[in-house]
Amino acid sequence: MAVPNFRWLWIGSLGSSFAMNMQIIARGWLVYALTSSAIDLAWVTLSFMLPSVIFSLYGGVLADRLPKRRVIAWAQMLNCAATMVMALIIFSGNVTFWDFIWFGFFNGTVLALSMPARQAFVPEIIPERLIFTAMALNTTGWNLSRIIGPALAGLLIAWLAGGDKTSTYGVGIVYLVIASLYLFSALTVLKVDRPGKVQRNRDTDSWSDMQEGLRYVMEHPRVFALIVLSILPFLFGMPLNTLLPAFNQDVLQGHADDLGYLISAMGGGAIIGSLLMATMGDLRNKGFWLIASCLGWGAVTAVFGAFAVHWAALASIALIGMLSSWNMSLNRGMLQMQVEDHMRGRIMSIDMMSHGLMPLGVFPISLIAEYYGVGVALVTSGFALIVITLLVALFMPSVRGTLRAD
Repeated sequence: MAVPNFRWLWIGSLGSSFAMNMQIIARGWLVYALTSSAIDLAWVTLSFMLPSVIFSLYGGVLADRLPKRRVIAWAQMLNCAATMVMALIIFSGNVTFWDFIWFGFFNGTVLALSMPARQAFVPEIIPERLIFTAMALNTTGWNLSRIIGPALAGLLIAWLAGGDKTSTYGVGIVYLVIASLYLFSALTVLKVDRPGKVQRNRDTDSWSDMQEGLRYVMEHPRVFALIVLSILPFLFGMPLNTLLPAFNQDVLQGHADDLGYLISAMGGGAIIGSLLMATMGDLRNKGFWLIASCLGWGAVTAVFGAFAVHWAALASIALIGMLSSWNMSLNRGMLQMQVEDHMRGRIMSIDMMSHGLMPLGVFPISLIAEYYGVGVALVTSGFALIVITLLVALFMPSVRGTLRAD
């Protein structure tokens, strides 16, 4: 944090993280209030995640071809404008499920095109010895927003609605706050005094650049293994985030403020996990701990789904937050250390594109929730993460090699 450029980038990221986490509550609460359907929550998640599969590779090309600061700032300005439009639709009283679909697709597209630039920017503004700490601090910022942002959004909705569960006024106010946070993020990123290195000539063919990135992953087993180990939790650990509004309402009988508390508890645990990672940059046997944290993530997700007691839900979701944060910080730090500078933007985009596969796990888990209940679905999700992690660790040579990673 003593590096000014990293500090400004971190503050800007914090603003956009607050916006995204407040939006999770506002969107999830209103969509479930409109439809009472776990499948519809999954469709909204798909609309946000699908652009990661479609556009992330090109986002990596942009990160290597354009000044990264400009890409990040423009992305936040576009999100600000779109969120203002969404707020006006909500205030009009004519908001529908489909508005969340198009808005989610737009948000997801902007994120897919800009996130590789944000991730690849970090190693350009800090010394290499601080990369693991920087990754952990980025995760800390994200998780700080997960503590305060959801609670703030939930309390705002509950307070402004005055107990009227059908009111959209509180959600509209939250969207205005989100728009202002995106604007703050854009302005703050402009304080970074480095534009970001241009690693590739703009005259080169974009498709060839994308193919080169994919070949690089396939030719470097350690990079391939780290991307696989980042996909698995997104497939079977992240459905919890999508189904949390349904679990809160159907299982715990909670309201918008209770949903905010649950996500904030997850963020509180995640803060602990990311701070642990920030102090353990020289941790030995990183590959072993990466796989162990995947297994722990799955186990605690199953425990969370098995209990319909509020205090147990808060405790277990905090532990999920700690394990998931630690896992993602460790994976990102290892990946940054493995990748050469001229490929970093494209490899970060492939990592993000793989996260767009999350709906492949969300939809079957949501179908289980629809027919057998949210608790059963989350128990299934947790066990699936454990089993698949063990299978890839046993039968994929590149992942087995990661177990020996220092």
